Amino acid sequence: MKILFLLLVLILHTDLSQAQKESFKLDNALVIGQFDRPEDRYSLEINFTDMLVQRGVKASPSLNILKLGEDPQNLTKDSIQNVLQKRGIDTYVIISVRGYDRKFKTSDNTSSLSETLGQASLFALYKDDIVSISFDFKFFRKGECVYSEIVKCGNIGDRDSVIKRFRKKLSKKLDKKWLN
Repeated sequence: MKILFLLLVLILHTDLSQAQKESFKLDNALVIGQFDRPEDRYSLEINFTDMLVQRGVKASPSLNILKLGEDPQNLTKDSIQNVLQKRGIDTYVIISVRGYDRKFKTSDNTSSLSETLGQASLFALYKDDIVSISFDFKFFRKGECVYSEIVKCGNIGDRDSVIKRFRKKLSKKLDKKWLN
């Protein structure tokens, strides 16, 4: 009987956490690009922030909060989080490149904001001879991951086409899924 009860609780907990992830709504965001090259970070943070602001979301790139080359872990400090809360921002969006393949699936990542900010980026925004790229989006509130999704962009020929496909794919995601 105890085992049956434990299974029921586990199933209900899983269903509730899945329902929370599916009903994700973005209304404010600090956009954090996790890239080694500053120009890659700048490009994606500015493009994604611009797309959010155009749709009425209160958004800011991390470049407005952190100095160039500053440790992203500083975003977890209470002083910076208080400043962001006063600005009305409680959601952190971390964008990174998952890889250059189209077969990636969203992971059940339960890592905290601090752990995710401490991870190194393995891939650049563009590499010669790639035809597709997969972006990993992780959304955090109160230091915990509340939603994650992989966005795949294909038909890549150069760095400019990566940005173009990124904007096109994200426009659809924002309008149909993340802002509704």
